[in-house]
Amino acid sequence: MRIGLGMPQLGFHVTGRCVASFVRSADALGYASLWVQEHLFYPIRNTSQYSGKYGTEVHGAYRSFFSPFELLSFAAATSERLTLGTSVVVAGYHRPVELAQRVATLDQLGEGRVVLGIGAGWSADEHAQSGVDFATRGDRLDEFIPALVRCWGPDPVEFHGSHFTIPTAEVQPKPFGARRPPLMSGMRSAAGLRRTARHFDMWNPTVGTGIPIADNLSWLREHQPEGAAPMRLVTRVYAARPAGSDDGVADGLDRIRAGLDESRALGAEEAIIECGFWAAITNERDWEALPEQLAEVVDDYR
Repeated sequence: MRIGLGMPQLGFHVTGRCVASFVRSADALGYASLWVQEHLFYPIRNTSQYSGKYGTEVHGAYRSFFSPFELLSFAAATSERLTLGTSVVVAGYHRPVELAQRVATLDQLGEGRVVLGIGAGWSADEHAQSGVDFATRGDRLDEFIPALVRCWGPDPVEFHGSHFTIPTAEVQPKPFGARRPPLMSGMRSAAGLRRTARHFDMWNPTVGTGIPIADNLSWLREHQPEGAAPMRLVTRVYAARPAGSDDGVADGLDRIRAGLDESRALGAEEAIIECGFWAAITNERDWEALPEQLAEVVDDYR
């Protein structure tokens, strides 16, 4: 099983120096991939459903948040072989041509190492500042993906939909090697699973949450378009959950082991370890040491 790491991204203690050290260490120690997510700001009065509940205070780590594509571009320049992925960016904060160009540029810089995880998002506040009706985010995503993929295909590109229009144009650059970057979904609602089966190559659920991952994965594979490669499973493993509390290093490591055990039992091809909410990480030195700290745990699973 491949093991990936969530990058240093959240919190005031993340610095360029610790990111560079983290990336080089992960590359040298044989990790498979690095991953980022996307948020825009920290809502003082959250109006969205966070962690399944309305009115729940958003985790304090979100008070400072490095931008995902700039962070991955830095990682591309600092590493040689690591896959560079988003888990996930939010379609409502982007337009298809703009995102196609950014992802293709990153893929050229990384020479074909990019995976694009993209979803509908949960923050009504962030959609409001983006000028996007939160209630339309699902329909918008259904149109966004075909428009995005068309931008990566042969020129000229043209698209006409309810949400997006691309006049006949050349859209460059294309992804490295004229390949389409794999598309990954973390969606788990009934509508989200239907979208995942229809548009995506990979599914990225979180283990340890009670979600029927095996059943959902079987459903996804049964409902993919004819001729599509079987849906690939990439799990997310938290050292500490965003809406929960953590009680120290040992407990966090135990939680990671349990998540990796579940991931392996599910037949996941890869597991992403996310430590951005872990109370044991309090400064840039903790981030710098993390790839080596986790190596003894993950070596049993690779």
